Amino acid sequence: MKNLKITAVALVALASSTASFAQTIPSTQVPQAVKATFEKNFPAVKKVKWEKEKGDFEAGFKQGKTEMSALFKADGSLSETEKEIETTELPGSAMAYLKDHYKGVKIKEAAKITKANGEVNYEAEVKGKDVLFDSKGSFIKVAAD
Repeated sequence: MKNLKITAVALVALASSTASFAQTIPSTQVPQAVKATFEKNFPAVKKVKWEKEKGDFEAGFKQGKTEMSALFKADGSLSETEKEIETTELPGSAMAYLKDHYKGVKIKEAAKITKANGEVNYEAEVKGKDVLFDSKGSFIKVAAD
């Protein structure tokens, strides 16, 4: 009976740890350094949804009418920003790749990712996965959404 209880507890722990990679958190759990950097970079934004993922903090928000997110390290440093774009704004070679590898599949959404070092990547969500491209539209990898 004791082994059965331990197995059940282990299964519950495993299920809860793999069910969600990011978890929504209240702003009170966001380090002050992260909030300060966010406010410095996005002073006009008033409504923010915070998530914690693998020790980093992600702010989801709208800037004007554009959906955006910004990823921060716990020390407040900005890692990257992600801006929703129209699928027509994806580089041509990325669109060609998607047409070849995902025939007839609709792109659910697209984004432009700008890393802290200025590197630009593009992301297209298809079939519940993120297909990533470099700034020229060359395929990088597929990641779980």
